Amino acid sequence: MRISSILLSPWYALQLASGAKSFADNPIIGSKWLNRKGLHEKRVSLAMRMAAWRRRKLENLVAPEYRRQYAENGFVKIENFLSPEVFEAVIREIAERDFERYDMLQGDTVTRRAIIDDSDLESLPGFKAARNDPRITNLLRYVSSHAGQPLLVVQVVMALPSVVTQGSTDPQTALHSDTFQPTAKAWLFLRDVGEEDGPFAYVPGSHEMTPQRLAWERRISENADAIENKYSARGSLRIMPDELTALGYGQPVKMTVKANTLVVADTHGFHARSPSYKTTTRIEIYGSLRRNPFLPFTGLHIASLPFIASGMNRLIISAMGFRAKLGLKGSPWKDAGQGKADEWSKRLKQPSA
Repeated sequence: MRISSILLSPWYALQLASGAKSFADNPIIGSKWLNRKGLHEKRVSLAMRMAAWRRRKLENLVAPEYRRQYAENGFVKIENFLSPEVFEAVIREIAERDFERYDMLQGDTVTRRAIIDDSDLESLPGFKAARNDPRITNLLRYVSSHAGQPLLVVQVVMALPSVVTQGSTDPQTALHSDTFQPTAKAWLFLRDVGEEDGPFAYVPGSHEMTPQRLAWERRISENADAIENKYSARGSLRIMPDELTALGYGQPVKMTVKANTLVVADTHGFHARSPSYKTTTRIEIYGSLRRNPFLPFTGLHIASLPFIASGMNRLIISAMGFRAKLGLKGSPWKDAGQGKADEWSKRLKQPSA
């Protein structure tokens, strides 16, 4: 063990009681010896039990039908989510307004965030009504099992087909689990998403740990130093479709949906962005919520404090930029300047006409 690892060992040990997931970055989480004694398996099992316990306390937040959808599938899908008047207002505001924009490039895909905080909402009444719809917040809280403050933002996904990028790989197109704990993400799709539009895909029921899944994760953790995929090594485990049956799951279902459909999913389950075989632009209101998996309570979220919640999107971007300046970890988000949310990103080749 390196001297730096020894000096940092108290910090690495404290991370066991958090959502830290990286086998590569934490020598305790990635310890072959400890994982052969069941460390990773026990962390996963405890996180799942704690989530189920917290979720029971949040049952009153969502309708029984949505609880049933989540229990069976690991996701909730609601068509015609917003009223026609609010939906049309959201579409109009996003088309007419220039936003602060930040782009993240992954392979042949750019994910853009158009920054909207409380200070922007008075001039965006349609988006304000959509963002403040309690059903989105409550579903994110129920699925994540935390009554915290979710991130909600306009997101645009721009993708080139692989024939253009000559094999440049978007890591989000590989089936994966975000982390070892239940965590929630939401997409309110503002345009139709067809088969060739890079739809979100999800393996129904994979939010639940089968005995086969737990054994599969244990085998991976016991040989963490041999993990070749860098995302799996950091705790976002990848899986091939032909491995799913052995874990007790079916095949992924693509969310080909009409505009104004909301999907809220537990991304502990296996999911992916489907590969796109044409130039595509997908636009949505995106939400996410993830907290410490071992908390014995549902509330007391620092992000719920008014001065944080009111400016969360800008605070997150600024914090990542500050972290990069300190040399701790680079920010994946690059300033794309003011402009329309769905204007094609300069970080990708221009799509052909």
